[in-house]
Amino acid sequence: MGSTDQTGSTDQTGFTDQTGSTDPSRPTAETGSGHAPAEEDAARFWERIHRARSGWGTRVNPLLAEVAAPLRPGAALDLGCGSGGDSLWMAQQGWHVTAVDISATAVRRLRARARELGVGELVSAERHDLADSFPDGGFDLVSAQYFQTPFELPRGDILRTAARALRPGGLLLVVDHGSTAPWSWNQDPDVHYPTPEETAAELALDPARWSVLRADMPRRRATGPAGETATVIDNVLLVQRAAA
Repeated sequence: MGSTDQTGSTDQTGFTDQTGSTDPSRPTAETGSGHAPAEEDAARFWERIHRARSGWGTRVNPLLAEVAAPLRPGAALDLGCGSGGDSLWMAQQGWHVTAVDISATAVRRLRARARELGVGELVSAERHDLADSFPDGGFDLVSAQYFQTPFELPRGDILRTAARALRPGGLLLVVDHGSTAPWSWNQDPDVHYPTPEETAAELALDPARWSVLRADMPRRRATGPAGETATVIDNVLLVQRAAA
């Protein structure tokens, strides 16, 4: 999936193609989904988005960089990698990254870009409809950047599966849109964005085995696809699995 994070960072900006990317719609607290064109399914929708936005969303999302930069590189999972800005940045820091997206175009472009940057051996780009399949392996860091979509999506189930894939001491970072950017195609004033507390409740993690390291709603300046800027809100949840 992947779009552009309302900031022109990676490929996440309002919504995220089943895993964090553009902003083609608006989420609900339960599923993070909104309204998609009736004639399209998720795969076709995100293919169209990625074919039209080949150059946007190729920088790392700042909140991911903030969390990952101090860490010792290990195995990372990028849910809804989109154009791959986050995955490429992590690989350049030494992480072994499994990057997943529903868009075959996004996956193909990410593989090519990883080879161009000399990190092809560190990036495993896989196509998954996360409602039906999930990558194998254990991870030290799972990133779900703007994991919101205009299609019905079992978001809670997917995030819980991602949490179970974490190794002891591993981190799960969920960054959601908390406001609508002016360039978002969905300007529904009644849209509801899941708060960090709602996302934590959705995860239903055992407090004896998990610690909430961060749950807040920071503001930041974001850049849209045409270079426009605006102040947007992110809903951030960072949890850590117990070391033993």
